Amino acid sequence: MSGKLIIFSAPSGAGKSTLVHYLLTCGFNMEFSVSATSRAPRGAEKEGIDYYYLTPDEFRQKINNQEFLEYEEVYLNTYYGTLRSEVERITQAGKNIVFDVDVVGGLNIKKEFGNRALALFIAPPSVAELQRRLNNRATDSPEMIKKRIGKAELEMTYASDFDLVIVNDDLEKAKMDAEKAIREFLNK
Repeated sequence: MSGKLIIFSAPSGAGKSTLVHYLLTCGFNMEFSVSATSRAPRGAEKEGIDYYYLTPDEFRQKINNQEFLEYEEVYLNTYYGTLRSEVERITQAGKNIVFDVDVVGGLNIKKEFGNRALALFIAPPSVAELQRRLNNRATDSPEMIKKRIGKAELEMTYASDFDLVIVNDDLEKAKMDAEKAIREFLNK
């Protein structure tokens, strides 16, 4: 039996990674889809756990070989994508797969898998709060934070294209809302 797909998308800093890590502990027979990227690791990120790290040339070669389910060049020479082999490996083992992907990537996965996928958009309470979170995270330069905020404003215009929008203004409530949505989806 093939597993189902649960997609989490959000602007950077909205809390989707925090929610995904929590939900992986909730007994949903779920495994994390490790995305590929051409950016350098941040902080304590590890190869094969947080991302598969590729050079921009390696990433482009995999694009040419049609090895990605979805991908996007988020910034110049900074790609993110979901390898088809990762989805096949997890779902063919009968596990559900959870994605932590950008907004465009999330919508592309939803489009390909339709009702077999649940697409959740995690929204920050406001752009000002998003900027505060990015500043507190202290992993990006002020210039990169400015780029992320500009991108976030665009990404938030796609929220209505998702199956459900969860506003992360209270982390415990966001966890409960996401858990409820996943439980209902998996029981269909």
